[in-house]
Amino acid sequence: MTQQQTKLGSLVLPLGPVMVDVDGLSLTQGERDRLVHPSVGAVILFARNYSTVEQVSALIAEIKALRTPALLIAVDQEGGRVQRFQEGFTRLPAAQSFGDAWQENKQSAPMLAYQSAYTMASELINVGVDFSFAPVFDVTSKDSEVIGDRCFNSEPRAATELLGAYIDGMHAAGMVAIAKHFPGHGGVRGDSHHCLPEDDRNIDDLHAHDLVPYKALVDEIQGVMTAHVLFNSCDQEIPTYSSYWLQDVLRQEIGFDGVVFSDDLTMQGAIDANAEQGSIVASAQRAIYAGCDMVLVCNKPELADELLAGLEFEPNETLSAKLSQLACRVKI
Repeated sequence: MTQQQTKLGSLVLPLGPVMVDVDGLSLTQGERDRLVHPSVGAVILFARNYSTVEQVSALIAEIKALRTPALLIAVDQEGGRVQRFQEGFTRLPAAQSFGDAWQENKQSAPMLAYQSAYTMASELINVGVDFSFAPVFDVTSKDSEVIGDRCFNSEPRAATELLGAYIDGMHAAGMVAIAKHFPGHGGVRGDSHHCLPEDDRNIDDLHAHDLVPYKALVDEIQGVMTAHVLFNSCDQEIPTYSSYWLQDVLRQEIGFDGVVFSDDLTMQGAIDANAEQGSIVASAQRAIYAGCDMVLVCNKPELADELLAGLEFEPNETLSAKLSQLACRVKI
């Protein structure tokens, strides 16, 4: 597609398969140049990008004015210890609090999850964010340092009911739901930010536990984020680089037809799993070939630029239309 300028000056260009970040509270010229690269399709924001509601609204508006269709804006706003925007936003409880409430009252706990999700989504949409990477579908079976209280419940059926209520709250506010980390990060103690965890359970064990929420709620989720975990009894590639996990299991067996995101490719789990090939370009290309629609490169602008310079990708309306379905459904 030929790049064009609209009457308002924004670039007409399909959304691409790379999600990047920005450094501060406003855009630099170098970041503006990066964000109009044809392979970019979304921006993820972090705590460093937030000071006030007014400031982040202006930053998001500036990002969205660069291109048509507008770049998607994402953030991790789960609640508990994973909430990027805090001052001026409701402090959201960790997912485990809903599991604790479930133990006390199975009738009222889902409503608490619904209300928290509705609040989270509404507040983000108000400043222009399209979606949060939430909820966490991981069902813990070990004491996981990275998942921990981000898990709704360690019993799959209870987790599924609470997750369903949480998703209903997001949808009611006008936000899509992104399940993470497929097929599950709750069966390992290690943190894939810092190592490549290995989970030796077989596929039957995973179907009976970690995959239960995915199978039950597949029609309610619009996105899935992969886990950088090696399930060595199932496949010799991590899910991020695995057509077995993304095509055979997620697409064919479970029937998911939404958007697949890689987790951040600069995390150590992804780096270790790509050690033979090494480069960020190879990592992203492997993820896309395996079935990821969008890859994340965070906190390493030099790697983002390396990827954008080397990625084999032709802008196309098919991917752009698929990604555009994740935009928030409320006009502000």
